[in-house]
Amino acid sequence: MIKPIRKPAIAGSWYPDDPEMLRKEIRGFLGRVERRSFEGRVIGLIAPHAGYKYSGQVAAYGYKLIEGKSYDAVIVIGPSHRYPFRGVSIYEDGAYETPLGVVPIDKDLAAKILEKSKRISPVLIAHQQEHSLEIQIPFLQVALGNFSFVPLVMGDQDEATCEDLAAAIIGAAGDRQVLIVGSSDLSHFHSYNKAVAMDGIVLDHIRKMDAQSLLRDLSQDLCEACGGGPAAVTMIASRRLGADGAEVLKYANSGDVTGDRGSVVGYASAVFNT
Repeated sequence: MIKPIRKPAIAGSWYPDDPEMLRKEIRGFLGRVERRSFEGRVIGLIAPHAGYKYSGQVAAYGYKLIEGKSYDAVIVIGPSHRYPFRGVSIYEDGAYETPLGVVPIDKDLAAKILEKSKRISPVLIAHQQEHSLEIQIPFLQVALGNFSFVPLVMGDQDEATCEDLAAAIIGAAGDRQVLIVGSSDLSHFHSYNKAVAMDGIVLDHIRKMDAQSLLRDLSQDLCEACGGGPAAVTMIASRRLGADGAEVLKYANSGDVTGDRGSVVGYASAVFNT
């Protein structure tokens, strides 16, 4: 049986489809982030998922911290934008392809995650056009080199689903050194000042690693994050896997890039570490 390779859906639009141009652009983003001495092990990252023109520089603040590092596997979690379904979809075998090459699925880890929750199933159609995962892969390819991963798309982002997915990840990870990446943008289409205020609520919860309060405030429309579920799962799983530090590395919104402050989208990069 031929293992399914998930082909890129947004190469050439959200990011360059030419490998040399893509690698050069990502290295440029990373090069503009000051290298810092960073003690401890990075367990989780939150990264934005807009086109690189808008959020690539923000994402680079997180990926800079793992540049040249090695992990047994990476778990990337994103929200479903295009295909509605219940629960969480896992791509359990095969690979994801980008212009920089093919990244294999960690089949063993995926199988262990799948068996630990009835909310998780292989709804492969949910991955086909989903950009929230794909946009992270080239950054990981440049920062880490060769790696294997498990892609997860959340159809539901309620607290019960977040807790269930986090527990499945923790149980499956065992003693493996894993990196968890939660893919999320923040508020959408508000004025600059309102966006900064709303996004500040999210950032405060991230700094405190308080996933439950984040999900509560999202449910009450006090703030916005289209990947609030993935961000919460990353916080919960990172803490239980040993992370005791959290830092918002960079915040910006589309108004900072385009100059249009009338209707903006917020982006943040954050890290959870030992």
